Amino acid sequence: MGTTTPAVTEPAARVPGELAVSRRRLSLRWRVLGAVLPLILLMAWAAFLVARGAPAGGLIGQTAPDFALTDLDGNPVRLSEFRGRPVIVNFWASWCGPCVEEFPLLEEAGSAHGAHGLTVLGIVFRDNSEAARGFMTRMGADWSALMDPGGAVAERYGVYAPPQTFFIGADGTVVARQIGQLHRSDLDRHLAKLLR
Repeated sequence: MGTTTPAVTEPAARVPGELAVSRRRLSLRWRVLGAVLPLILLMAWAAFLVARGAPAGGLIGQTAPDFALTDLDGNPVRLSEFRGRPVIVNFWASWCGPCVEEFPLLEEAGSAHGAHGLTVLGIVFRDNSEAARGFMTRMGADWSALMDPGGAVAERYGVYAPPQTFFIGADGTVVARQIGQLHRSDLDRHLAKLLR
């Protein structure tokens, strides 16, 4: 009896149409993954924020956490010094595109309502002082840009990305919070609450 060699079968040649269908399935799988993965990452980020104790409701209705920071010239600035006046606290960075776009609105609000005692304070978020100073000069800012080394103030306010803006009443209570870029309608709505 002779030994038989198992037959080697070659993979069946794919018909060009089958190959195209196979590629589309692969492409569809990647598209689905590309759509679902950001949602999964967003949910994980939200869980991380909850675990880190980000302020529930963004501090609205609560007394704004006090802070003592220094401006770009080394002068100390404490939020509690502005008690009795409405304050806008804006977290921004020179590398943040939406921060650049919303900047003229904050400038305009500060100028238009300065007679009402409105003060704008900018807190530099994860940026260096040279870049922040260049940004303030380029934009013609006339309010304080405060350095937050280590991000302790941003963390207390639950800020993990710029821009974010807090509208603090004369009594020190947060009356509104804007997550993301301010638009004219947002600013008007928040100022109406702040200045009533």
